[in-house]
Amino acid sequence: MAASNSNTVSLKLFIDPNSNRLLFAEAGKDFVDFLFSIMLLPVGTVIRLIGKQGTGCIGNIYDSIENLGNSYMLSGNITDILLKTQAFNYGVYKPGLWSSLSTSIYTKFYRCSNYKPKEDCSKYMANGFSWCPSCYKQMDLDFTFVNFRDKVGVGFVKESVTYMITDDLAVRPMSAKSIFTLLNHLNIKDAGDLEEKVIAVGANEGVELLRASMQTKTVLTAVFLGGKKESSIKSEPIH
Repeated sequence: MAASNSNTVSLKLFIDPNSNRLLFAEAGKDFVDFLFSIMLLPVGTVIRLIGKQGTGCIGNIYDSIENLGNSYMLSGNITDILLKTQAFNYGVYKPGLWSSLSTSIYTKFYRCSNYKPKEDCSKYMANGFSWCPSCYKQMDLDFTFVNFRDKVGVGFVKESVTYMITDDLAVRPMSAKSIFTLLNHLNIKDAGDLEEKVIAVGANEGVELLRASMQTKTVLTAVFLGGKKESSIKSEPIH
């Protein structure tokens, strides 16, 4: 389904009103790309997004890095590298639903300023100020990546396909067979009893989906039927 604006994507929900459970959602490339991008998030960024509660001892590691401060780190930007780094490559995926993340947290890369042809300085880059293994000068020149978008496009999945997202975030191509198989598995006798809702998913919902995915196997139900406001939702029965 098409995005409603640059920072939201549209999602169609299919709900069983009898059990108040969200059975599956119909989604396009934009939402599936967002789901798959979760796999690129470093642990530090995940904890910063969803909070430290429910993350076990990993939260204590996060606190330790914060509390030690730069005086104990090898360089001043290591704290940000550990806690705020993202693995997104904008040539592959532009994370619109992660718009709450400041662009300043993206790791910067540096290269050596030595251009002598006999040196091997051009082979190295660092994600913070460091010293060149070849000439031992400081690596302090910004390294800029240039991404060329080819005919394959940007993101992870193809745009011409409609996808089914089940309550536990399993993703598969949408088809009559996949719908019938799921409803049969869930013992839903009449698809006409289901309700359909179309919603706009933004950064806040994206974070809640990330949080719920680590706490429950009924993620869509928890996020979209867990007391959320209905003001932006259209509801209509399936015919």
